[in-house]
Amino acid sequence: MPMVVGVMVRRIKDKIYADVGHLDINPNDKVIVETEHGVEAGAVCEREKNIQKGKDPIGKVLRKMTEEDKKRIAENEKRNEKAFNIVLEKADDHELDMKLTCVQYTFDRSKLFVYYTSETRVDFRELIKDLGHILKTRIQMVQIGVRDESKMVGGIGTCGQVLCCQGFLKDFSSVTIDMAKEQDLSLNTAKLSGLCGRLMCCIAYENEHYKEVKKGLPNIGDTINTPNGKAKLAAIDCIKETVTVDFGEREFKSYPIEQIKKDRVKS
Repeated sequence: MPMVVGVMVRRIKDKIYADVGHLDINPNDKVIVETEHGVEAGAVCEREKNIQKGKDPIGKVLRKMTEEDKKRIAENEKRNEKAFNIVLEKADDHELDMKLTCVQYTFDRSKLFVYYTSETRVDFRELIKDLGHILKTRIQMVQIGVRDESKMVGGIGTCGQVLCCQGFLKDFSSVTIDMAKEQDLSLNTAKLSGLCGRLMCCIAYENEHYKEVKKGLPNIGDTINTPNGKAKLAAIDCIKETVTVDFGEREFKSYPIEQIKKDRVKS
């Protein structure tokens, strides 16, 4: 079994496994790796481990990134910008129903990845012929979803922070409107949606905590027992783990959840 590390490559942050050989490689190291697509630059995201060879190809870490490598990457970025404009122009010439997200050369420039979004299936045969002739490299069209688009392009969320998908999220998890209901959030989808137009990933972060805290509690509006007598449950604060009850005539009091008897009492 080969000793490999996980490496994030390209702006979409695809994770591949690469054989480290005799190199001393640590998480966050910048490396140059040989992959099925050619030689690529990446960052180590997972420490060394043994794995069995499977269907997915395993790359090879060639070296830690050098200053010369960094210069080539900077040159590639300039080439990416020029290639982007060419791809955009040719896609318009062919009247293709697609939105170009970004393009990126591999480190050795043997292949150009073209990332795009589209609601329909697009025939790229003529476009690829044109681009191959102009750019003199292999072209790979990659259709991505709107969440991947935000991850690649980046931006600032409504919280004022860098988008989670760009900053630290490695994988997208399912986010549903039921999670918003569980957390008593406004069900205005415009307020719950991120820059990608989908429900914000952060809605899922605390959902399990909300479900656990609410387990066994009655519903809002039910009459419950409190240390000071019966009252109607007015609100549940799952973060502070307290409940607010109404004794009538807008006399509200708050209690720690553990003080509240879980049995419902009929009004």
